[in-house]
Amino acid sequence: MEEEAEKLKELQNEVEKQMNLSPPPAGPVIMSIEEKMEADGRSIYVGNVDYGATAEELEAHFHGCGSVNRVTILCDKFTGHPKGFAYIEFADKESVRTAMALDESLFRGRQIKVGAKRTNRPGISTTDRGFPRARFRSRGGNFSSRARYYSGYTPPRGRGRLLTQW
Repeated sequence: MEEEAEKLKELQNEVEKQMNLSPPPAGPVIMSIEEKMEADGRSIYVGNVDYGATAEELEAHFHGCGSVNRVTILCDKFTGHPKGFAYIEFADKESVRTAMALDESLFRGRQIKVGAKRTNRPGISTTDRGFPRARFRSRGGNFSSRARYYSGYTPPRGRGRLLTQW
């Protein structure tokens, strides 16, 4: 039993050494906001992309603009089908300016839109309208609360009570 325990300890020590020497596991790379903004400064948005287009074809189309680091074609998370737009990251910022010249060029028979990639900032929503949604939620009846708010309609009071007196 003692010999087996010693062998187990040796094996555990070897595994720990291998884990310390091996590179970290490949997975999603977490970037800081500054790194994302810097990468977005070297990236472009490409719209109206043909649904059958591949990353290699897009890279070949923009190859004359400069060295391409990454091509990302966004897909629907439920169906897996492409959404019709892509992002291309270049090695330097000058490539973005030359790529913007390809706006409204033909790619696989479609006129593509090329623009600078925007940086999404945490906490800033493009769908925020400035008022809480709960204010306009319907509480029943034929009119929604929003319709009552804008039309000045107020439902009659005393619903469910006897309105006449004896």
